[in-house]
Amino acid sequence: MPQSPRDPRDTRATGLDTPMRARERVTPRLTPNPDAFGEWTEGIARFMGTPQFLLWMTLFCLVWVGWNSYAPEPWRFDSAALGFTALTLMLSLQASYAAPLLLLAQNRQDDRDKVALREDRDRAERNLADTEFLTREISGLRIALQDMATRDYVRGELRAMNEDLVAALREVVREEVREELRAEEAGPAVAPKPKEKSKKKSSRREPGRPDGTEAHTTTLAIIAAQEAADQGGAAPDAAHAADDAGQDAP
Repeated sequence: MPQSPRDPRDTRATGLDTPMRARERVTPRLTPNPDAFGEWTEGIARFMGTPQFLLWMTLFCLVWVGWNSYAPEPWRFDSAALGFTALTLMLSLQASYAAPLLLLAQNRQDDRDKVALREDRDRAERNLADTEFLTREISGLRIALQDMATRDYVRGELRAMNEDLVAALREVVREEVREELRAEEAGPAVAPKPKEKSKKKSSRREPGRPDGTEAHTTTLAIIAAQEAADQGGAAPDAAHAADDAGQDAP
């Protein structure tokens, strides 16, 4: 019968580049929970660094020495003649276990300190980045505000515009008054015939002013005189216009 091919996994290589399989453990591996064991050791280490531990340890030693010194001979378990050998062994055993426990607690505290320092460093870097970003933003806002119009600047511009408009309106009014005065000086215009309805209104007018021509002329003369007084240089023309208006009035 033909032989079946052998499984390549059954063949065991003998080369130096092929690692050997690990031997099976006879005894089970002890793998305690590192976090739980660490918390337990830290609790013991913290208790050993407290005054309560010193008081209980002192009380334990006093009871041990007193019992083995003053108790009946059959009840003693540690000979005082041998220097309390059992007590010395107990204290040595306690010290031999206390040192590794303290070192383990110190190592865990160092690991926590490293994590805290790393987090503080990351937080400081983030705060520095945020501060630099805010600084750049504030600088940009300051530069942008320099080009913006402030309240005082806008008020000044509005005040100057108002003054320009008032001056322009004054010039327009003065030109109109001058044109009217020139037209009156050139010659009185032919007044249209009053209608019948105006006869009723003529009775209410003041005596000596049959129509409103003289009053209008006097008003224009007064306005021209005031404008001439404001200007200061046009006083002769205003006075001449006022004299002409007074001569025309009855």
